[in-house]
Amino acid sequence: MHRNRRLAVTAITAITAVATLGVAGCSPSPDNAENSTSTVAPPPPAAPSALPVPPSAPLPPPEALVDVLSRLADPNIPGDKKLDLVEGSTPDTAAALDRFTTAARDGGYLPMNFAANDLAWSATNPSDVVATVVVTTAQPENREFTFPMEFTPIHGGWQLSQRTSEMLLALGNSRTSQTSSPGTAPNPEPAPVEPAPEESPPATGSVAPSSSPPG
Repeated sequence: MHRNRRLAVTAITAITAVATLGVAGCSPSPDNAENSTSTVAPPPPAAPSALPVPPSAPLPPPEALVDVLSRLADPNIPGDKKLDLVEGSTPDTAAALDRFTTAARDGGYLPMNFAANDLAWSATNPSDVVATVVVTTAQPENREFTFPMEFTPIHGGWQLSQRTSEMLLALGNSRTSQTSSPGTAPNPEPAPVEPAPEESPPATGSVAPSSSPPG
């Protein structure tokens, strides 16, 4: 009986030891836990922001941009009817447009003709269109000049960008003011002084009358 009891105690001890070793083998050691924490991969870096991509829609026809410029230069259209042709326009813009067309007319620049070339999407504002515009005027001394312009979409149409309109108005006002402002009139030349009439000499052989009475 004592022998059987010793065998039972020995078996229980062995089972307990195996269970303890099994639990210890399944539990991570402090060193393993530290290693597992230190080997966690950092999050991937954020992807760089994509560059602006031009719209996939086709570019507008040049005639659409020429129509905007032709209406802006038309002196028969008041400035307050042109506000939808200029980005960010205000009532002050209407007055500036009226001054522009008035100065252009007085300076002999009207009518103006426009041609839009080399249309492309803007590199800074992908929805805008840039073009090289050739302006032909009626002014002989400033017959033609080329100007890069930018147009922005609005309500299915196009309008001149605010930056371009400010540059164009400044350029137009400077050109027309130089032509239309009259110069100082020269002083009139003094009238020539007529010489005094010369006295004619007495005729040869004439005898001057005597003032003494006859004898």
